[in-house]
Amino acid sequence: MAEIPQGFWTGDQRLLAREISLVEDEMPEKDEVLRQLHEHTGHGYILGFTGSPGAGKSSLVDSIIREIRKRNQTVGVIAVDPSSPFSGGAFLGDRIRMNEHAMDEGVFVRSMATRGSLGGLAKTTKEVVKVMDAFGIDWIIIETVGVGQSELDIMYIADTTIVVLTPGAGDSIQSMKAGIMEIADIFAINKCDMPGADTLSLEVNIMLDMQDDHIKWRPPIMMTSNLHKAEGVVELLDAIETHRNYLNEKGLFAEKRRERTKNETLDIVNHQWQRLVYEEVSHPGRVNELLAKVAAREVDPYTAASKIMDWIIADQKKA
Repeated sequence: MAEIPQGFWTGDQRLLAREISLVEDEMPEKDEVLRQLHEHTGHGYILGFTGSPGAGKSSLVDSIIREIRKRNQTVGVIAVDPSSPFSGGAFLGDRIRMNEHAMDEGVFVRSMATRGSLGGLAKTTKEVVKVMDAFGIDWIIIETVGVGQSELDIMYIADTTIVVLTPGAGDSIQSMKAGIMEIADIFAINKCDMPGADTLSLEVNIMLDMQDDHIKWRPPIMMTSNLHKAEGVVELLDAIETHRNYLNEKGLFAEKRRERTKNETLDIVNHQWQRLVYEEVSHPGRVNELLAKVAAREVDPYTAASKIMDWIIADQKKA
């Protein structure tokens, strides 16, 4: 049985890194570790930063970290980068861009590779969030890879999602995309000292006016910049706190967490089911013989899928 080292509970960041690696690499003891951590989770507040590449997400996250640290709270950052085609590892390495916080024991930055996931996040991102949460980190920030319309995964993990837009970078068209509009709890127009920032703000406001769902939260539009000094960052963090209070007052925070837990359970069931199927496929025998018949068009895929499910269920009953 995998035991969580005592130093993990007393704030040893090396052990935090070790447990994250264990989860990210999907080691055999991963499920047992996550079981032990579960009762210690649910305290950290999760922020998601998303938006198109080049929007300045990393610089903005860097400034937000600085502001949170001024308030004496701890921060964990999961910077999801594109995968290297050679090693499968994180390609950009946001830790380089957030080097200022390297010696700060109140900040922990972890770069993760998407490893082929199309939703802007790595498959194990949710589990890494759990490890950071159990470690006792106050704020957990996820910066997505920045791949445009497929960024929607973040809404299922973050408590508050910030969509970062930039003037003059095609974001006026991006703002018209329903998916991006729907996931935003806050819009941050970054590099707001560039021409076109006011026009972009107006366009986003028009889109928000066209939405019918005004009974709920209306995402504020915050103007930020990191060109010479951080501008609008304090206001952005205040807007995040306002959204957090809104969720608590309306009972939506607890509702989101409950829904997330249910979905997480179904995800685990789905993952374990897939693992059982792939274990069957990896060995010669009836499943591979049936798949050969499907390939030869002797059996249809639906009949074959039902048979495979029946076989696996019967095997589990025997076990």
